[in-house]
Amino acid sequence: MEKIITLEPVTAVGIYGKNNKNLDLLRNIYPKLKLTARGDELKVMGPDEDVELFESRFNLLVAYYEHFEKLTETDILNITASEDEHFYLLDNDKMNGDVILHGREGKVIKAITPNQKLLVKSLENNDMVFAIGPAGTGKTYTSVALAVRALKNKQVKRIILTRPAVEAGENLGFLPGDLRDKLDPYLQPLYDALRDMMPMAKLLSYLEDKTIEIAPLAFMRGRTLDNAYVILDEAQNATEAQLKMFLTRMGKNAKFFITGDITQIDLPRHQHSGLVQAKRILKGIKGIEFITMDQSDVVRHHLVTKIIQHYEQWENERKENSPST
Repeated sequence: MEKIITLEPVTAVGIYGKNNKNLDLLRNIYPKLKLTARGDELKVMGPDEDVELFESRFNLLVAYYEHFEKLTETDILNITASEDEHFYLLDNDKMNGDVILHGREGKVIKAITPNQKLLVKSLENNDMVFAIGPAGTGKTYTSVALAVRALKNKQVKRIILTRPAVEAGENLGFLPGDLRDKLDPYLQPLYDALRDMMPMAKLLSYLEDKTIEIAPLAFMRGRTLDNAYVILDEAQNATEAQLKMFLTRMGKNAKFFITGDITQIDLPRHQHSGLVQAKRILKGIKGIEFITMDQSDVVRHHLVTKIIQHYEQWENERKENSPST
């Protein structure tokens, strides 16, 4: 019997292992089979029963690699020896608790704080969620992880990540390069999060074919966003008109996740934050939920929590001492 198994190029590299180390291990496990790898195709030749058994176990190896973004010698031995072909995948998820997904090289990405876990649950029950809180609380990172999981699970066909291109002390016009070069620094945190969550080759492929799109907020105008997981980051810097425009782009089978920190608004004084307005107008609508993050959710250096505490204390004292108008 001869069988040809076709893989995605990125998956093939992960399955075969460095210098085909994993493939050599499979040859030892299945000595009756001849395994020939040519790019993203694996030809399997041998007795019918052995080929069928190999194919079922190999499909599980592929599923495991795509789920955890890693495949070790121990993983291969455990999966190929198992009577229950799904136990290993399920046991690993159960063992890891609040795992959102497994990133590059098996990195575990999970909701850590109570409010991060609340974000995950909220997205399961609502189509639009606002996460409002200070820097370092995992708003962007958690939302990107949920988006990548939804794409992996084929719940959506694409991910759209956007930010307002608002200058925070720097002048956009004086930055070097073309429009993309000028805008990329504003979108860098989104690229950084994605790099943690999938192999670089796959990420570049998704960016190339627009499965993952990263664009400034102004580029959303006039579009209807269907079958997509859409994240608006730094929403405190969207004007009232911009945020209304963005929220009304929502199409069928779409999830919208809006993050922002209303204590760090970089808009000119004559413009008002759309996020502040939306919090007043949209609260109470079924299907929309607002989650408030605080200093207890900070997952950066321990000094970040203290910095936030002292800034909040200073702001409160300033408000108390300011003359009433």
